[in-house]
Amino acid sequence: MDAALSKLDWSLVQTFLAVAETGSLSQAARQIGVSQPTVGRQIKQIESDLDVTLFTRQPRGLALTETGAALLPHARMMADGIRALSLTAAGRSDKLSGPVRITASVFTAQYQLPRILAKLRAEEPEILIDVVASDKAENLLYREADIAVRMFEPTQLDIITRHLGELELGIYAATSYLDRVGRPGGFDEMFRYDLVGYDQNDDIIRGMREIGIDAQREWFATRCDHHATYFELIRAGCGVGFAQVGIGDACPEVERLFPDFPMPTLPLWLAAHEAVRSTPRIKRVWDALAGGLSPSVL
Repeated sequence: MDAALSKLDWSLVQTFLAVAETGSLSQAARQIGVSQPTVGRQIKQIESDLDVTLFTRQPRGLALTETGAALLPHARMMADGIRALSLTAAGRSDKLSGPVRITASVFTAQYQLPRILAKLRAEEPEILIDVVASDKAENLLYREADIAVRMFEPTQLDIITRHLGELELGIYAATSYLDRVGRPGGFDEMFRYDLVGYDQNDDIIRGMREIGIDAQREWFATRCDHHATYFELIRAGCGVGFAQVGIGDACPEVERLFPDFPMPTLPLWLAAHEAVRSTPRIKRVWDALAGGLSPSVL
């Protein structure tokens, strides 16, 4: 069985892993970037090549057979080997050209990266940039990204990090909203206004409670967990909310309220796998991000 598996095309093993991990042809297709029919054909091909049945259909997707479960560790070993090969090869490249994949939160990708990457592209036209805008932490060890912009300190082994600083937060409301309802005279008056908060995310509520304000979800008239949409709701005039000072102060449609009120900060980190960090093109992008995202610049 091991000998047969070793002769398989890597793309078939990759598909097998994706289906095994997601339990779904459609989810596996999205994960590896192909169509669902292609995933179905590849699963049939690998089963034919090995002369085994790897999955059984269930009401909510696919489940591994006993044989599929036995092969899964071998497939994962192959995947680990491919990733190690890719990391080592990428780390040996000495060209200031080629692709660099950056992952960042949706908010950072929308409001902060574009100006940095536009300047970088003008200076380094041979470097191609992929931006993964996601609030899910992409795995640098698996080369899901080359560089990550994080709002927390990465702790994985073999990952190089750099703390860029702390992002200041502030309280904001649209000028159009304040012109309509009036401006609060002090922080205590804020709670008489419409508040913009999160839906399922409880960060704002927990933050308020930590400073002695017994905030409740019902206090927030408009709620959204998508951070970029959240800021747009403030800018459109839905009420009073919170934003990074570097973004809020640069937005002419909003005004900062209570600038002297103490607010928590957000840590900002860069991270990359140590095997690729010194690759010229990745180092060039790293340095551009470090300079452009520094809180002193933002």
